[in-house]
Amino acid sequence: MTIQVFGHKSPDTDSTGSPIAWAWYLSEIKGTPAKPVLLGEPNTEAAFVLKHWDLPKPEIIAGIEAGAPVVIVDTNNPAELPEGINKADILAIIDHHKLVGGLETNGPIEITVRPLACTATILHDLMGDDLARAPRGIKGAMLSCILSDTLEFRSPTTTAHDRAVAEKLGADLGVNLNELATEMFEAKSDVSAFSDAALLRMDSKEYTVAGKELRISVLETTAPKLILDRKASLMASMIDVAKEDGADQVLLFVIDILNEEATLLVPNALVKDMAEKSFGATVTGDTVVLPGIMSRKKQIIPSLSL
Repeated sequence: MTIQVFGHKSPDTDSTGSPIAWAWYLSEIKGTPAKPVLLGEPNTEAAFVLKHWDLPKPEIIAGIEAGAPVVIVDTNNPAELPEGINKADILAIIDHHKLVGGLETNGPIEITVRPLACTATILHDLMGDDLARAPRGIKGAMLSCILSDTLEFRSPTTTAHDRAVAEKLGADLGVNLNELATEMFEAKSDVSAFSDAALLRMDSKEYTVAGKELRISVLETTAPKLILDRKASLMASMIDVAKEDGADQVLLFVIDILNEEATLLVPNALVKDMAEKSFGATVTGDTVVLPGIMSRKKQIIPSLSL
């Protein structure tokens, strides 16, 4: 049976590119048939990356059959994976997030979780010298993943190793990293075609904080005004999105890549209280600017409290 390789729901660049890269490695290097799949439509940046490197968009799947062999990358959180994931035959997990718990396997498996900014950096290390055999598109996808997850090395999750791997891939491909990152971030910032509900779900993860079920959404952009101009309708849409997704509250952080800060929308007293307790902020209106906040994984999730 062909192994399905996938990342989390609401796929960003890393959860789109890393499955493609690892499926190539399993199939072409290890001789184990594998294919990348997605758990949703890729975001605008990921779609740009696929087009830029001339890579076909992987099939989007709605669920996993019981017993199907899978490899999970860029997450280990059951809430970000298809229902029934524990009935699949999970063969490996490759990730760079904290362990959440809840996944069950049929037997011992290979698990690689490393404190790096990007799954693709881990894949680079696991592939070793075999990466030299990869086609240009695979290397390009991996480079794009690293530039995306590190916000071109601005994110506090960035390590010296992430940067070194990106620079190595860039030199190999003859790519100017700043030019590629700029094109990627421009694509990510073009959200005009998306509904408010789509924006709230575009790059979101589910977490429980102090007994509250939260959908924590981030929108990374070089043009935050385009999103903040829609703040009234976005906050109104949070009510239906939370209800439909079984959450108590949607939190939306608009990450300004260039100014290296986040703006949190504050639709009610719950979010106001959370912002003040979590970040030491003083909230006086329906938004609050959080200087230096760039990373959901390293700065937002660990700080959230009520």
